[in-house]
Amino acid sequence: MENSLSVYNSLTKKKELFEPLSPPFVGMYVCGPTVYSDVHLGNVRTFLTFDVIYRYLIHLGYKVRYVRNITDVGHLTGDSDDGEDKIAKKAKLDNLEPMEVVQKYTNGFRDVMRIFNILPPSIEPTATGHIIEQIEMIEQIIANGFAYEVNGSVYFDVKKFNEKHGYGDLSGRKIDELISNTRSLDGQDEKRDSLDFALWKNADPSHLMKWPSPWGIGFPGWHLECSAMSTKYLGTTLTFTVVEWI
Repeated sequence: MENSLSVYNSLTKKKELFEPLSPPFVGMYVCGPTVYSDVHLGNVRTFLTFDVIYRYLIHLGYKVRYVRNITDVGHLTGDSDDGEDKIAKKAKLDNLEPMEVVQKYTNGFRDVMRIFNILPPSIEPTATGHIIEQIEMIEQIIANGFAYEVNGSVYFDVKKFNEKHGYGDLSGRKIDELISNTRSLDGQDEKRDSLDFALWKNADPSHLMKWPSPWGIGFPGWHLECSAMSTKYLGTTLTFTVVEWI
């Protein structure tokens, strides 16, 4: 099979010949929508782009497992890992159960995908369907020394991770640059550093979507959802990874 595909490598910062880890199999992960509102044209552009890539890989003869998730919990309204979950907030505004909101906008998303003739993925996992996997991954991160628990919430320790690993290697950003550009936000008191982000958040009694965990009743932060689902269905090393947050 002739391979005629080159892709941009975010780590090496150059175009490279696409070579699957286990040909003819290819694993492809794309972060799907957060289903709290109607899909718009900008969202469609993301999925249309990777639909073309998916089709082209199949055209080349590869056997592609395409995973595109549904984010149905954990995406907060604030930048400070504070505030309400976007879906829970919409549920309160419309006097609906959160899963009614999820179902309504998931249906709408799929309808729009069909209008644009975008192929469905091989697997379409949901964040709420993988709470156990997320908890297990958080436990492993804590055991590795890269996260800490405070008052029932768990935060990723960015500076600790950066001591031995290159945090920001893919984006090209340096820790010092991130620190200088970090805004002063409310809700930072629990964190050791403003760069740290929530893997699990403690839920107060009024929070609609919450689950038991080793750290108390809470809910996942959206930072970890794609990691848990992609590794479950595609393994720890992916051939083709795309993460887009919308």
